[in-house]
Amino acid sequence: MTDVLRRGRASLAFSFFAQGVAFALLVTRIPAVQDRYGVSDALLPAFLAAVPVLAGVGSVTTERLVRRIPPSRVLRWSQPVVLLALLGVGFGERMAELGISLAVFGLAVGALDASMNMLGVSLQRAYRRSIMLSFHAAYSLGGIVGASLAWAGAHWHLTLWVSYLPVVAVLLPVVLVGSRWYVDGDAHAGSAAAPVDAGRGGEEGLVFRMLLPLCLVMTFAYIGDSTVSNWSAKYLQDVLGSSEQLATVPYNVYMVTTLLGRAIGDFGVRRFGAVVVVRLGATVAALGFGVVAVAPGPWAGMGGFTLVGLGLCVLVPQTFAAAGRLFPKASDAAVARLNVFNYVGFLVGSPLVGALGDAWSYRGAMAVPLVLVLVTSVYARSFAPSPDRYGGGHERPRTADVGRGSNGL
Repeated sequence: MTDVLRRGRASLAFSFFAQGVAFALLVTRIPAVQDRYGVSDALLPAFLAAVPVLAGVGSVTTERLVRRIPPSRVLRWSQPVVLLALLGVGFGERMAELGISLAVFGLAVGALDASMNMLGVSLQRAYRRSIMLSFHAAYSLGGIVGASLAWAGAHWHLTLWVSYLPVVAVLLPVVLVGSRWYVDGDAHAGSAAAPVDAGRGGEEGLVFRMLLPLCLVMTFAYIGDSTVSNWSAKYLQDVLGSSEQLATVPYNVYMVTTLLGRAIGDFGVRRFGAVVVVRLGATVAALGFGVVAVAPGPWAGMGGFTLVGLGLCVLVPQTFAAAGRLFPKASDAAVARLNVFNYVGFLVGSPLVGALGDAWSYRGAMAVPLVLVLVTSVYARSFAPSPDRYGGGHERPRTADVGRGSNGL
């Protein structure tokens, strides 16, 4: 690999890391956000739902933007906006200020997530081997750091802005400097050269049918992920009787196991193939939700969330990688569209678990992500690589000239 690619990989990994820190600092301090702004339990789901809705808008907008500018430029400017929006959440005092900060956060996160994964897919193509999990491992490491900082903030009863300001002050200049080394791959050229022709309904329908299994896997994976992100602290505290301080631990444990799983996941994909890794991950995640549902106390619950992290960690990176292989000449557009279902999962998962928890029981609500994660095994064959994508695989290309050249999406 050239020095350019190595620097591009390192700088992109740090962007994933910084996003992991920012997101963890937000979601693990939701109780503190509620207290600061006086958000009721009834109103909280609306705020939680608004962020993924606007993130979906940001992802769709990014698909259009990368037809004119490279994804690296979108990432370069969206990440600082995310960090500043997080700071806005910490400094605000009125509910309207919280709404504005979360709206900006959501829009910028959509652009950030889409552009980061676009660059990851194109770098994987350049490396000609599986490296996508390593980027998401960096995100998990950032989540661990962010959740640990959130634990410290809760332990020392720090206000939100005191917790957020030092983090933003450190990360913001580093991501701006690191953005100089982002590497745009040939995917940009393909997707920019021939955007979707909405009038070609038959081909567009075929493209959607080919991408649909991955969209469903992405949705189900993020329903599971959002259950952990948004409800693990509340579940441990309200259902399993833990302290507020201990309730911040499950997300941290979850991120530790995702880090471990993703750190070795690329080796597993190279050795056993993506299909086997995805099926194994879905089974382990479902087992974890089962443990959470029947846990007699907080420590058993944390054990269940540990298994969930170990299983779910492989699904999302491999879904993005599979989209890049499926549409090699239009991977930016494929990633942007697939990324929308990230937020569909968050939008559906968090309110659904909350509604079932209120109407029935939170233990029973854990059956929803359990079943949906198991369903992803049905679509595991969609992750099978083609021999001409990167480093091997044993199947003929499934996209054979869909879209004839650059018009795949």
